[in-house]
Amino acid sequence: MNPHTRALRHVTALSSGPPLDPALPVTLNFHPDRLFGDRQVLTALAEDGVYRSQFVTGTSNGGLTAHAGGARWLWESRIFGGAYDEAPADARPVYGALNFRGSPVGAAPRFGSAHFRLTADALARTTFCYPDSYLEPESFGVADRMSLIALAEADDQDVLDDYIEAQVHAPVRLDRDVAALVLDPSHRDTDVEAAAEKLPCAIEWHAGFHLTVDELRRYPDYRGQAYVDLGAAIAVAGVLTPRIIGDAARSGRYDEQALKRVWHYLARYGQRP
Repeated sequence: MNPHTRALRHVTALSSGPPLDPALPVTLNFHPDRLFGDRQVLTALAEDGVYRSQFVTGTSNGGLTAHAGGARWLWESRIFGGAYDEAPADARPVYGALNFRGSPVGAAPRFGSAHFRLTADALARTTFCYPDSYLEPESFGVADRMSLIALAEADDQDVLDDYIEAQVHAPVRLDRDVAALVLDPSHRDTDVEAAAEKLPCAIEWHAGFHLTVDELRRYPDYRGQAYVDLGAAIAVAGVLTPRIIGDAARSGRYDEQALKRVWHYLARYGQRP
């Protein structure tokens, strides 16, 4: 039995509840303008045709623990019944979230301004947990047994933390599993849009993230004054957008973890309706 099937069977046994509405998609949020080696992320995706896990890429918009003995490895071993313990890195699942709230910016904007919206067929090989896996959850779901939506709706979480995490098993192929790539309008007429046009999926645009420095300065306690100051320093004409933060990230002048917290400000307070 392959590791994907073993993992799905193991989580199914841990799950309960009614079937999931197949109209609710899984989304994979990410920053489309970051670099993967010497290539832009979307260029690498177009050339490879597969959305790869942190175990392969060594990059993440969350924690960087995807290595043997790391927190991500240990979590996957426990939850998937050891299915991936001996599997190659490219066999491991990729992470997204269930867009049960119908958010136009994807289910987990904490992890990026863009998202891939997966097809309904991908639900059959997806497992879910609530809350995020780094919190060692005890509640799980699959497409046929889903009780997690009620848990998430009853919880009082920050809007960046209230997602139902999804783990999509088997390779996520862009030509088979992706219904659309949804981008922030700050990336129109840029290398990001040009790279996106080479992907074998539709391109859509959401309303965008946009945060003024004046608004940013109202929330020093959210992530800390240092990140408010950094956001103000990299802003252009008193405004932050995903493109501006991406430009700062690629410049190499700023700490990536610090910029991640600036992004949290933009994602939390700058989402346009």
